[in-house]
Amino acid sequence: MEKSCTLLIHFDKGTPAIANEIKEALEGNDVPAKIDAMKKAVMLLLNGETLPQLFITIVRYVLPSEDHTVQKLLLLYLEIIEKTDLKGRILPEMILICQNLRNNLQHPNEYIRGVTLRFLCRLNEAEIIEPLIPSVLQNLEHGHPFIRRNAILAVMSIYKLPQGEQLLVDAPEMIEKVLSTEQDPSAKRNAFLMLFNCAHDRAINYLLTHVDRVSEWGELLQMVVLELIRKVCRTNRGEKGKYIKIIISLLNAPSTAVIYECAGTLVSLSSAPTAIRAAANTYCQLLLSQSDNNVKLIVLDRLNELKSSHSDIMVDLIMDVLRALSSPNLDIQRKTLDIVLELVTPRNINEVVLLLKKEVMKTQSGELEKNGEYRQMLIQAIHSCAIKFPEVASTVVHLMMDFLGDSNVASAIDVIVFVREIIETNPKLRVSIITRLLDTFYQIRAARVCSCALWIIGEYCLSPSEVESGIATIKQCLGELPFYSVSEEAEAIDASKKTPQSNSITVSSRRPAILADGTYATQSAASETAFSPPTIVQGSLTSGNLRSLLLTGDFFLSAVVACTLTKLVLRLEEVQPSKVEVNKATTQALLIFVSLLQLGQSPVLPHPIDNDSYDRIVLCIRLFCNTGDEIRKIWLQSCRQSFVKMLSEKQLQETEELKAKAQVSHAQPDDLIDFYHLKSRKGMSQLELEDEVQDDLKRATGEFVKDADDANKLNRILQLTGFSDPVYAEAYVTVHHYDIVLDITVVNRTRETLQNLCLELATMGDLKLVERPQNYTVAPESSKQIKVNIKVSSTETGVIFGNIVYETSNVLERTVVVLNDIHIDIMDYISPAVCMDTAFRTMWAEFEWENKVAVNTVIKNEKEFLDHIIKSTNMKCLTAPSALDGECGFLAANLYAKSVFGEDALVNVSIEKQADGKLSGYIRIRSKTQGIALSLGDKITLKQKGGS
Repeated sequence: MEKSCTLLIHFDKGTPAIANEIKEALEGNDVPAKIDAMKKAVMLLLNGETLPQLFITIVRYVLPSEDHTVQKLLLLYLEIIEKTDLKGRILPEMILICQNLRNNLQHPNEYIRGVTLRFLCRLNEAEIIEPLIPSVLQNLEHGHPFIRRNAILAVMSIYKLPQGEQLLVDAPEMIEKVLSTEQDPSAKRNAFLMLFNCAHDRAINYLLTHVDRVSEWGELLQMVVLELIRKVCRTNRGEKGKYIKIIISLLNAPSTAVIYECAGTLVSLSSAPTAIRAAANTYCQLLLSQSDNNVKLIVLDRLNELKSSHSDIMVDLIMDVLRALSSPNLDIQRKTLDIVLELVTPRNINEVVLLLKKEVMKTQSGELEKNGEYRQMLIQAIHSCAIKFPEVASTVVHLMMDFLGDSNVASAIDVIVFVREIIETNPKLRVSIITRLLDTFYQIRAARVCSCALWIIGEYCLSPSEVESGIATIKQCLGELPFYSVSEEAEAIDASKKTPQSNSITVSSRRPAILADGTYATQSAASETAFSPPTIVQGSLTSGNLRSLLLTGDFFLSAVVACTLTKLVLRLEEVQPSKVEVNKATTQALLIFVSLLQLGQSPVLPHPIDNDSYDRIVLCIRLFCNTGDEIRKIWLQSCRQSFVKMLSEKQLQETEELKAKAQVSHAQPDDLIDFYHLKSRKGMSQLELEDEVQDDLKRATGEFVKDADDANKLNRILQLTGFSDPVYAEAYVTVHHYDIVLDITVVNRTRETLQNLCLELATMGDLKLVERPQNYTVAPESSKQIKVNIKVSSTETGVIFGNIVYETSNVLERTVVVLNDIHIDIMDYISPAVCMDTAFRTMWAEFEWENKVAVNTVIKNEKEFLDHIIKSTNMKCLTAPSALDGECGFLAANLYAKSVFGEDALVNVSIEKQADGKLSGYIRIRSKTQGIALSLGDKITLKQKGGS
């Protein structure tokens, strides 16, 4: 049978001590050896040994010792030994202990008295405690505070015992007297704690009598006062007003722990604007005054909670929250920016953006290792501000463009994506952005940034001078043609002759890659730019950055160069009256295209050009030879229209999400509503009035209504045994984030008493039982409630299985009833989440676990099947709805979810309709851990059939 334990010590099982050795050491006179032996004895007892032979030795040789450490260890020994027999009666030898404890309570040394009083706090046997009570009460008036504070705790724990009120009839009165005269802060706190736990009304009375002096009390006592206020206000909401005043007065306490607790208590008790503002100000103060990063993160979490429920008040404190960016910790900076971005309004946008710009400038000067990541976060923050409030875009866009050549590629990509969006949404800035982009283009060092910048140049260079500058800039960055000399080609041919296999190996190294639309493309691993570490070259005016990137074998970029030049030349035809200039530009562009193709097929580079890029460049050459109006329209208008459509969809999605967030639950039709203006205002302060009004508002808008759906609860009850079994058991499963609580009801269906009934459980997967099973006795036809806690450490489907074992009075052997298995559903741990396309693709490339499930369903419609999978897996579809519109017999979509443990789950659905109308294809799941990939795969296999 398990027992409650008041002591936990790490035990090294490697070298267990032998009882005889311990006995010999205790009988000797060597004090250090005695201490060591006592420690070993305590360890063995904690580990389940009984050591009955040691008791008399300890009474004879250890009790008389004057050494303080030995006496402390003796008390620990007495704390953990068995003091009662099997029937619960006190063992006779405990009388010896009683006398020793009384002597200790009257000992001249304060330490011995103090630790003995502390030991009494952990004693549950009334027979041992009863003779000691007079000595305990004497210590309440001792001159030393250490003894007084422990005596008060001893009185409290004795009074809390089942027979405590008979043992100490007038304990609360005595402690109240002590409290009124006590000067030591710690003893005072213990006395108030005793009243708080044992005589609630006396504690409230004392608090309200001394309400003006609460702010002068010690930190420990103030913490107990706050706990008392929370407890009182929960049970009696009508008296909140007077207690909230006490909390507000404590907000000026010197202790940071007290003011943190005050703020938390205020928020939990009141919704009055004054109270919330006071709490928010307190959190901001703590955020700036505390140096510990963990404290800052906790305070930011509290501010985040306030933001979601009281954003109108938090808006005024946005600049105070932003000051937390001065911390060098990335998690703090990320959390701060997340909070601030949701509080930006037209009133404060300029201040916020100004501060963010200053922070971006700081990242240039400092050489901190995380500067690149921090800069990326700031750029993303400025991006979202500029999209929400287009008027600030002009102040930030040119500063951002300084970072196009950033060595942190992710940050440079964010900048160019930002520029691309701003140039479309702010037509007034087009000319200045294009001019600046053409001036700084040579500084760009990453291929992906170059590709996006070239697209912008191709789409938004509209006037003759811009188009000509665009062509000239690209030519300058490509450098002199051709891209390699004859001698270099000869060297490359010689080298390839020496190692004839190297080329073919590179080409055959192919793997599937996921494209932006969610489909798979097989591409040469060597030419992969999206997933291999991004190539970075030093941009300069002498050797062009485009040339350097192309010579690393980036053929996708060569196709982008060709398309951009094609667009520029087509636009030049429209805006340039001189045919000579147009023909000149066309021939130069054709020369560049041919040179790119030559480079792609030459042995100078480690692998040849891929088919896609080759076709694209050839298409550009053909286009110049035969340009029709329809083709011209596709090249010069359709690309831009697609981009505009993408932006408007993104905007629409964001507004829909905001609308969904804004919807709050409404009150029931028959709920009572009080009218503020008809309320009696007798002697109420402004704060109390505000609080009353806020409570009424909450009641009116349904915020007090809990979403507890009782019918839903019944779905979670699982039958564990059959109706014909002698023991019937069923479990109600509650899943919290990191643990599962099983509330198991066991019913004895027989006419006999079941003895030593034990629920033995075991788990599979990352589940861990917290408690060891206990034995119960269940009367005939009665039931027993058993609670079991199970810890969860990762997201995967777990199984809990086991049996119920019991004995009856007639039969000696134990009876076993096997329980039905409980399957823990992965859906309880994952929730829909959103991530950027680029982040999705990066994770897809990095994650090593893939589970591939073949589509097998009775559903005939592709979109319907996708919706069914989304509903079954509790995931979010990242693919835009417009991309899924229309009927083409094929569908590809990306789904994403996050687990409560922070794990990412990625799913790619690729399906097509066969000639017979059935759907075929694959659902691929990728994750960092094996558990989530396998569990999601099982879930999809189970649910995908549909139709039921």
